[in-house]
Amino acid sequence: MLHIRSKFYLLFLAMAMLLGSSCRKDFEYQDSEGNLSFSKDTVYLDTVFSTISSRTYSLKVYNKSKSDVQIPSITLAKGLESNYRINVAGQAGINFYDTPLLAKDSLYIFIETTVGATTNQAHEFLDTDALVFDSGAKEQRVALVTLIKDAIFLYPKKNNNEIHEVLILPSENQEKSLKITGFILDDNQLNFTNQKPYVIYGYAAIPENKTLNIDKGARVYFHKNSGLWVQKNSSLQVNGDLSTHQETLESEVIFEGDRLEPEFSDIAGQWGTIWFDKESYNHRINYLTLKNGTVGLLVEGTNTSTQQNLKISNSQIYNNSSTNLWAKSASIEAENVVLGNAGGSSLQLTNGGTYDFTHVTVANYWSDGFRTAAALQIDNLNEKALYQANFTNCIIDGSKSVELAIRNSSDSLLNFFFDHCMLKVQGASTTSNNPLYDFSDATKYQSIFLNEDAAFTSPRLHNFLIKENSFAIGKGTVEGALAVPKDIRGKERTNLITLGAYQY
Repeated sequence: MLHIRSKFYLLFLAMAMLLGSSCRKDFEYQDSEGNLSFSKDTVYLDTVFSTISSRTYSLKVYNKSKSDVQIPSITLAKGLESNYRINVAGQAGINFYDTPLLAKDSLYIFIETTVGATTNQAHEFLDTDALVFDSGAKEQRVALVTLIKDAIFLYPKKNNNEIHEVLILPSENQEKSLKITGFILDDNQLNFTNQKPYVIYGYAAIPENKTLNIDKGARVYFHKNSGLWVQKNSSLQVNGDLSTHQETLESEVIFEGDRLEPEFSDIAGQWGTIWFDKESYNHRINYLTLKNGTVGLLVEGTNTSTQQNLKISNSQIYNNSSTNLWAKSASIEAENVVLGNAGGSSLQLTNGGTYDFTHVTVANYWSDGFRTAAALQIDNLNEKALYQANFTNCIIDGSKSVELAIRNSSDSLLNFFFDHCMLKVQGASTTSNNPLYDFSDATKYQSIFLNEDAAFTSPRLHNFLIKENSFAIGKGTVEGALAVPKDIRGKERTNLITLGAYQY
């Protein structure tokens, strides 16, 4: 028995010595000598709005020496005054001391920022700080830089129970009203200028019998599940203008999501839609770029009114996860419009209506998942009259074999006319022996060019400028060009009239 106890004692003593030697290693760290290495010398945090947190960025710190070291201090230069937050080794804070870093090893530091609402700063400014490692002669620094945009924030209020305001949307089924988080714009909020960007949370509603005017150069950003509701008898006027610089689009109006980081620049479905009530009329949109929503424009009409719902000109709508322009029983006139990539249809006309599209490019090269809908879908299955849908000098194109889908109930009026248009319809069974696709029918089609190459510059990247080998060059009718004498960039259509929104 004594022999067994002696063995246990010796084993315990050996383990204690082993653990002791391991623990003593904590006391063998040397202070770093100012020779740390970093994955970057400046951390640029992408542009953010004031009061909105950035995403998380990382910095990697290397100990390339053969000795284990401890970093005496890791701090933010501005201390408590800093707008930045850091996380070191899983701990959040602004000051860290004696942080160990093994030989030939590395350490991650995670960085975020939030800048509060500004009053005395410029509308756009740099917020800077630095990560400071150690001090004195051994001090090393990594700069932190963020571009901050000041903005006007519009959002629903909360009641005493911390519940947001809601809007009750009209519904065909009155027993099941649709409620969404939102608010009605005040009278002093009905002119969006270009002085500061606007950031909208929830759905902003234009009051009945009021008009929202949006000045040229204005920028409107929508948060997740947000949008604009144009109520009954209200009006939307988007007053963009031709820009001198096509890269910055300084005079256009832009609608998009509120995530400004580069990786969100091409992510669809970040926000909701611009929704026009069926009893709202005479909306005007000129030089608007709308992108990255769910449904770009949802335009409803009554199918009986003689008033026009919407006239849209010189605008681009693309990269919406469902549809770019969805019209229901509406009256719409469109000129020089690009309806680009979408998760569903680029242009969807349902439940009848009256439409006139001249020099419009409808082209869907969606690559972010599987797409079943055609670029242009005319769906008249609810037995409401499609009084007229005219397409003049247009391009209907995309990555699918059939980009024109026409469906009709036997009892519905379906009047449509394509005049000098390129159509993508390649031998699908749905079009065979279907009178709706009888391209020799002069009451529906005139001078149609089937399955030709539009030769867009970079359609998957939403660039629908045409190249010199495009079939569309010189194929337009003079009447269409006279109706819209300049293209979306202000270029004269004097000769070689080109189909679509862009003149070659």
